[in-house]
Amino acid sequence: MLFNSFAFGIFLPIVFLLYWAISKNVKVQNVFLLAASYFFYGWWDWRYLSLVLLCSITNYSAGVLMMRVDDDSGDAQKRRRLILTVCCLVSFGVLCVFKYYDFFVTSFVDAFSLLGIQLQAKTLQLILPVGISFYTFHTLSYTIDVYQRKFEPTKDVVSFFLFVSIFPLAMAGPIERATNLLPQIYKRRTFDYALAVDGMRQIVWGLCKKMIIADNCATIANEIFNNAGNQSGSTLLLGAIFFTLQIYGDFSGYSDLALGIGKLLGFRFLRNFNFPYFSRDIAEFWRRWHISLNTWFRDYLYIPLGGSRGSKWQIVRNTFIIFLVSGFWHGANWTFIVWGAYHAILFLPVILLGKNRKYTDTVAEGRILPSLKELFQMLVTFGLVVFGWILFRAENIAHAWGYISGIFSQSLFTAPSVKLKEKAINLCCIAIFMLIEWLNRQKQHGLQIENIKSPFIKWVIYFALILAIWALKGEQGTFIYFQF
Repeated sequence: MLFNSFAFGIFLPIVFLLYWAISKNVKVQNVFLLAASYFFYGWWDWRYLSLVLLCSITNYSAGVLMMRVDDDSGDAQKRRRLILTVCCLVSFGVLCVFKYYDFFVTSFVDAFSLLGIQLQAKTLQLILPVGISFYTFHTLSYTIDVYQRKFEPTKDVVSFFLFVSIFPLAMAGPIERATNLLPQIYKRRTFDYALAVDGMRQIVWGLCKKMIIADNCATIANEIFNNAGNQSGSTLLLGAIFFTLQIYGDFSGYSDLALGIGKLLGFRFLRNFNFPYFSRDIAEFWRRWHISLNTWFRDYLYIPLGGSRGSKWQIVRNTFIIFLVSGFWHGANWTFIVWGAYHAILFLPVILLGKNRKYTDTVAEGRILPSLKELFQMLVTFGLVVFGWILFRAENIAHAWGYISGIFSQSLFTAPSVKLKEKAINLCCIAIFMLIEWLNRQKQHGLQIENIKSPFIKWVIYFALILAIWALKGEQGTFIYFQF
């Protein structure tokens, strides 16, 4: 069930009304929300609910078992480590079978074919369960935190199962932490009008990002990427820029929808995007893009490896590991691994020079316009990110190489074949969208308009955006990150 579908337009109001009608009892709230979440996920394919249940049971049991052997003896610590290891093997094992098995098999066969040895191997050709990468990391963060004694394991089965499968986060995150979400699940939620209003605004803004910006950019980007061999360099560059806007509108739009729906239900989920295309260097970009995943890798992989505290070699090693793993998390394709390596190379000079925390504030804070230096920095960072997205979008390495080679040709200086006059409305929407994002870059989302005092003006804005969604929506439909 997609957030931008007619079915969800019926599902959400029903859940919202029934949920708050039974709001006097937290256990009833949680049971109802769990049932609604399973219905939501099962709408896609009910058979894959078994994987959600397996992940839930495994990690819940691991927490309970570690609680039972929680003392300071060496033997107890060994048993806790064994429990964590088994839990990780089960969780990652399921993920690897469904997401990576065919990739490893075909890569193995291709490697031997280069040596002149032809092998026959059978792939599973399994359908990738929607959200499996998200809820796997979701639950493992809980188990690792319990193991490290950062969080008390829960005995409340319903609360934990809801933590794993709560429907706004079920398909594409953000990747929540037990330390943030479980305490909210434990206590009874009461309706907060101001929070719900802000949630509705964020939902409307997320739909604008997805349906007006991302879906229309997708039409142009898909046409160019799918026919890259016949396009001029300028057209290819334009296609990469449109995909850059598409993936941001698509994924950050989904995150806005998830956070907005959470607010309607009385939850405050972790923020996942913070206006990343206004970054002044690549380190700032990665602090603002897919925040929940990047902080997950930072806390559970990068820091345990030593982070940036070791020798120069260790810093280089750790940086490459975290970016390569991040790339591989996105999908079983060499393009994602090369995309991760590309960003590791961009990130290395910043971290080796100790400037990775240079820009932690908001660009042009307190000013309407950036300085020339800030504008140049943002354009350079944006350009580097655009070329990275070519690797991310390409079907394979050959496609990516041909696409990038095509950009750096003499035809780069010719007029693009895309008829921009016919896309004037789309370009105006993009310009207005970027302007609104810029003006609200110090806020949580682009439609936080509490500073507008007139209710009439607010309602004019709401109706104008809803009308724009209906009149200007594209045809892409599904969300990009559902494939991960």
